[in-house]
Order: sequence, then structure tokens, then C-alpha cells
Amino acid sequence: MAVIYETAATLNGFLATEDDSLDWLFEIPGEQPDITDFMGSAAAMVMGSTTYEWVLAIEDLVAHPEKWASSMGRKPVFVFSSRELPVPAGADVRILDGDVGRHLPEIRAAAGAGDIWMMGGGGLAAQFLAAGALDRIAITLAPVTLARGKPLFSGDVFWDRLRLRSAEKVGEWARLVYDVTPTEQSKSPTAMLPS
Repeated sequence: MAVIYETAATLNGFLATEDDSLDWLFEIPGEQPDITDFMGSAAAMVMGSTTYEWVLAIEDLVAHPEKWASSMGRKPVFVFSSRELPVPAGADVRILDGDVGRHLPEIRAAAGAGDIWMMGGGGLAAQFLAAGALDRIAITLAPVTLARGKPLFSGDVFWDRLRLRSAEKVGEWARLVYDVTPTEQSKSPTAMLPS
């Protein structure tokens, strides 16, 4: 089981515009990266509230909950938010508030032996890293730059934590996959115990 931050970003490291638009992502012509196999194999998904609200809006899933399974699958989805959020009827969406580390046992239990897709955003990815719970970062870089936007990662991650697993050209895109090496603290068997 691995927690994998799988996402697309601009060449200069933004996930979305400042107003959370992904229009730039869907306008790129030609061969597109295909993560269908990964989407199907992930046993659980995790995302922040902004990503979740975008997912709901793009397919109008609250008004059309019957689309949820074809859009998101039947896996449990964990959404970190301090706000109450709508949940499409019949969807296994669990709203979590507070520290990532406190909720990791529940998320891991729901995923069983399968991988966990950390879908976004950058702030949540940084929290997973800080909790010693991020195993891999898979970025598909688009041939686009934005002057401003929502960052791929909120916080510092230096070379000593990342090991390049693969690099691939897909049309005009570049796909980079890094393994995240644990810190000494996250290797400790007591590091993830509640205090």
C-alpha cells in the first residue's frame, strides 16, 4: 500500500489558477496522459475541499448523483474540510476535519492493501508529507505556465527526500514520478502514535 500524490501541474508548478480554474488543462491538444489504470486500481481517494468542490461542480454530481460511480468509482473518498460540504446521494464520501495524522488509521483501513490516491491540493499534500504518510509524487507537467495560481506543493521538499523513479514523454507532456524517502522521525515506530 502506498499513498500517491497523483496530479497534473503547469510547467512552473501550479495546480490551478487563483480562482481554481482548470480550463488551461483541458485545452491542450494532442496525445493526453492516461491514468485510467491508476484511477481504477486506487482503493481509496483523499482530497481537500477545493478539489472536492471542483469534482462536484464539473459533473454537477450533487444534482446528478447517479453519475458519481462512473466519474469517481465506488471507492471511499476522504475529504479534508473544516466546513460542511454536500455529498451526492449514495456516494461513500467521508468529511474529515483536523490533523491528517489523526485520520490516517481510518484511511488506511478503508484502503486495505490497496493504494491511496492523494488527489490534491498542494496544502493537503504537504500535510501528508509532514505526517510521514506520502510515499510517491506523480506529476504530469503540462506545456503551460501561469503567472499566479494554486501551488503544486505548499511547503519545502528538498532533494534528499525525493528519488526519481521514472520520467516519460507523453505527447507534449512530461510525466515525472518520485519516491518520497521517509525522515528519521517517520521511520520511528512511535512517530505516528497520538500524543
